[in-house]
Amino acid sequence: MTEASKLASLAIEAMSRAYAPYSGYKVGAALLCADGAVYQGCNIENGSYGATNCAERTAFFKAVYDGHREFTAIAVCGGKDGVISDVFPPCGICRQVMREFCADDFRVYLVGKDGVCTERTLSQILPDSFRPQTHMQK
Repeated sequence: MTEASKLASLAIEAMSRAYAPYSGYKVGAALLCADGAVYQGCNIENGSYGATNCAERTAFFKAVYDGHREFTAIAVCGGKDGVISDVFPPCGICRQVMREFCADDFRVYLVGKDGVCTERTLSQILPDSFRPQTHMQK
């Protein structure tokens, strides 16, 4: 089983745990740490919408809480009522969270219908991004 297919399978599993009573769009993610650990995340909606948390950030925040800071790949899937009909790319906020922890070559697997993955790098989905290193320079 390839890295992409393993992560895709775990992202699809995570999608089933989503709490999406308002939009009906369920999203799942599976984040691969540099040491091989995998963290799953799902979207968790809230009636105030701004308090909603995406699947990707759920996975990152769980991993960071457990002490992980180095990541190599993430798979993301989503769809209305939990049915994948097309790729479901990360939102801008999630892309910026990825930038906080990940290098340009961080792999993003967009899981489409029938589990087929389209691979992108972080630099492809977030070109010319604000980088933490820029902010922290003296």
